Amino acid sequence: MMKNETLKKWIDEYSGPLLKKALYMLSNKEDAQDVVQEVFLAAFSSYDSFEGKSQPLTWLMAILNRKIADFYRKKYKSEPNIRLDHFFDETGSWKNNDVLNDWDVSGKEPELLDNDDFNKTLEDCIEELPARWKILLKMYYLEEKKAPEVSQELDVSTTNLWKILQRCRMQLRECLEFNWFSGR
Repeated sequence: MMKNETLKKWIDEYSGPLLKKALYMLSNKEDAQDVVQEVFLAAFSSYDSFEGKSQPLTWLMAILNRKIADFYRKKYKSEPNIRLDHFFDETGSWKNNDVLNDWDVSGKEPELLDNDDFNKTLEDCIEELPARWKILLKMYYLEEKKAPEVSQELDVSTTNLWKILQRCRMQLRECLEFNWFSGR
């Protein structure tokens, strides 16, 4: 089969799964579509290097992962630093110690993760995170990538990764406290 015919077939067969993964990682339909388009352009350019040792979708997903990392690397460098003034005072002390308190979820953890309303609230809280934080959170916790891999893919130091993940957890905790645990 000729290169152009093969790539047309791949576009028909694999656009859906690639777009689904890109949308999950980027949380923006237009950005996801752009990245998937870049995947197929890269596949066209490097088609001769595809040796067929893996499935085409596996190869395309690897390209997608690199394109998503490139997307966030650019975005990460251009987005202004996020301030956390609502968590800390000018001395660096907690403004509100409530974030240090445990939630009363005794015996409810498995039930909570099976609760569609809770999962929707959690997804909404994740979407409220700054864009540059979301990708780190998703790669580390949801895709279960190791810290060195995330750091390398997004070109951030491991120390910075841990700081951002800590800030994500604090912001998610505050959001869940307000939107789920308060008044329940």
